[in-house]
Amino acid sequence: MLSAVTKVFGLFGEGRSPAMLMNLGVPRAGYRVEHDIAYGPHRRHRMDVYSPQKRVPDAPAVMFFYGGAFRAGRKSEYRFVGEALTKAGIMVAIPDYRIYPEARFPNFLQDGAMAAAKLLERSFAPGGLFLMGHSAGAYIAAMLGANASYLRENGAGRTSIGGIIALSGRYHDSPLQDAIADAIFCGPPRDETRPASFLGDDCPPYFLAAGGRESRTVLASKMDLAAHLRRTGNEIEEHIYPDTGHAGIIAALTPRRRAHTPVLNDIVRFVEQHARRASRVGELLPETPGSDTRAVGH
Repeated sequence: MLSAVTKVFGLFGEGRSPAMLMNLGVPRAGYRVEHDIAYGPHRRHRMDVYSPQKRVPDAPAVMFFYGGAFRAGRKSEYRFVGEALTKAGIMVAIPDYRIYPEARFPNFLQDGAMAAAKLLERSFAPGGLFLMGHSAGAYIAAMLGANASYLRENGAGRTSIGGIIALSGRYHDSPLQDAIADAIFCGPPRDETRPASFLGDDCPPYFLAAGGRESRTVLASKMDLAAHLRRTGNEIEEHIYPDTGHAGIIAALTPRRRAHTPVLNDIVRFVEQHARRASRVGELLPETPGSDTRAVGH
């Protein structure tokens, strides 16, 4: 149903999706927005940066990659994410990235790394940069945290990343079961498309979450990536939110849903925890991230 509705919204412009409906009722006051900051030459190489109304010294920043099966999505549709996190004193960047049919793997990963490097270059993240994504965006965030080469190619390092927040992603441990997805990834899942293939013991802390009403594939994918992270000695925090589906986990950041599911509170706590630690050690990453592994469930 979600796929069908997304196709209908796409008739009204490139990248349009039902996510725009989640902006209904979201306040436009209480934060500042700098629109359409260029991070590359393509028309979709633009990002919006949301800042708290009152500047917070050494505030952390979150770069949010939206979902849409690598076929849909616009940064303007996720104003509710910017509003939610700036309310907690966190700066938020939401980039557009190239989508299918124009883009294929690894174009969206290259775009995500370019956007992150531009944000760091402009010193928008004095308290650390956290990569966050939902669905397809969760794959982008998880892959950039695992495979440092994409960031290095753009003059940034994995030590620039304070943590990874991945909501309801699929991380390529199982068949894609989708002909268009096979076209987007130029074939079935394989080592070069799997975050697990690149995990060392020096990854940023990971926050992996999914809704209890997700598909078995999404739930299994979260469990598999968490297991890979633990085996390689990395820090991992896990959440399953009961009575929450694939769209519900990101809708939990809207004003109407925040009181019903603690997704936003958990994300803010994770960011604050690891931003504080980064500040203490004078770097953006702890030197031994595998020394404090834990799992949390709801």
